[in-house]
Amino acid sequence: MPLHRVSHLTMGVPDVASTSAYYTDFGLGPGADGKFSTRDGGEQLKIVPAPRRQLRELGLAADDEDDLARMAAALRELGAPVDLDGDTLLSREPVAGFTVRARVLPRLEQEPTPATPYNGPGRQERSGRAPGVTRTAPVRPRRLGHVVVGTVDLSATMRFFIDGLGFRVSDYIGDKGAFMRCSTDHHNFLAMAAPVNYLHHTSWQVDDIDDVGRGAQAMLQGNPERHVWGLGRHHAGSNFFWYLKDPAGNFSEYFSDMDCIPEDGVWEPEVLEGARGLFNWGPPPPPSFLEPEDLAGLMTGTHSNG
Repeated sequence: MPLHRVSHLTMGVPDVASTSAYYTDFGLGPGADGKFSTRDGGEQLKIVPAPRRQLRELGLAADDEDDLARMAAALRELGAPVDLDGDTLLSREPVAGFTVRARVLPRLEQEPTPATPYNGPGRQERSGRAPGVTRTAPVRPRRLGHVVVGTVDLSATMRFFIDGLGFRVSDYIGDKGAFMRCSTDHHNFLAMAAPVNYLHHTSWQVDDIDDVGRGAQAMLQGNPERHVWGLGRHHAGSNFFWYLKDPAGNFSEYFSDMDCIPEDGVWEPEVLEGARGLFNWGPPPPPSFLEPEDLAGLMTGTHSNG
C-alpha cells in the first residue's frame, strides 16, 4: 500500500470552545491553534470553526515521494484534483468535499505496554488485585485509529479511497458501507451510505479494555448525556469499544484490541449483515448511533448543538 497510517484530521464545529473542552476531557493533549495530541501520534486533531459539524481535512502518511507520485497518477485517472509538491499531496474527496493531505512521514513506532495478566480456568497468571482496577492515571489515547463518514454517494467515495488513494477493503456492511485500511489496522476509514455527508465518528486507541471502560467512566461522571453506546466488542475489527458524543454531535470512540492485517497477509473481506455488521456482543446500538439525531438539521442547514 502507498500509505501506512492516518496521521490527523481537522474537524469543523460551530462552537470551538465547548468542543475543545470535551476533547481535553477525552484525554487529548491541548496545544496551540486548536490542535490536540495523542501520546504516540503527536498532533492528530485540529478543531476549527464551521457553520455545521463536518470533516474538513483527513491526513494520511506515506513512506516516500514515489508513493505520492503513484497516488497522484491514480487520482488524476479518476479526475480528482491533485496538487503534488515534494513531500505533500493534496486532493479533494469528490462527494463531501473534504481535503485529503498525504505527506511523507515516518512510520509510527509505539512502545508496547506490558501484557496485562488475566486469570482463567486452570490458568493463574497473576496474584493479588488486577492491575486494571488499581490504575489511577487519567486515560490518554495512544493514537488516532480511524475516521468514519456518511456519504450520499458511497460508490464514488469508495472509488476515491480504493482506486485513487490505494486503500484496501477489509469488510463490507451489506451494500451500505465498507471498512477500508491503509495500515495494518483492520480499518482506518469507514464510508457509510447516508442521506447527507457528515462526520460520524473518530476512534482513538487506548491500552486495553480496562482503559476503554475507565476512559468512558471518567467522561460520564457529571456528564451522562455524553454516553452513546458501549461497552461492547465489534465483529468487524474485533475491537472493544465505547462511544461518546461531543457537544457538536460527533461521536468519539475509545477502542482497544483491533484486528491487525499484515501488509502482505491474506485477508478475505466478509459481507456482514444485520447486527453482526455492528457488534459481536454488548448492548444493541441505539437508533441515534445509526441515524444521529441532527441528521435532518444537517440536511436542511438548521443544525444545532442541542
